[in-house]
Amino acid sequence: MSMTDPIADFLARIKNGIRARKLTIECPRSTLKLRMAEILRDEGFLSTVTSVDDDKQGTIKLALRYDGRAGQGSAITGMRRVSRPGQRSYVPAKSVPRVRNGLGIAILSTSQGVMTDREARTKGVGGEILCEVW
Repeated sequence: MSMTDPIADFLARIKNGIRARKLTIECPRSTLKLRMAEILRDEGFLSTVTSVDDDKQGTIKLALRYDGRAGQGSAITGMRRVSRPGQRSYVPAKSVPRVRNGLGIAILSTSQGVMTDREARTKGVGGEILCEVW
């Protein structure tokens, strides 16, 4: 069975894992999802990202990051899929958005690879806005 939007599935698995207070989650691997997970790890939203090979396409194991205090809030407060299969969202280099006035990140797919909004602004490239995380 084919999946219409694997990126939305990836984000939904993370959201559901946070709501269920899971420590780790797994999802099917693709190059794009692996790069998105690495960006989330580098920005401090995830603890670790590991890629596991199997006889099919492989999986990605994500360790979710929580606050150590009594409230145990997640590092990810919210996330939103911006560009969907039915409505793609592209931005030029001069119009790359700021998420929550710089407190969150936007993940873009550009001609120079998948990167955050800050990297896209410094490199002067635009592209497709995949999602926003704060």
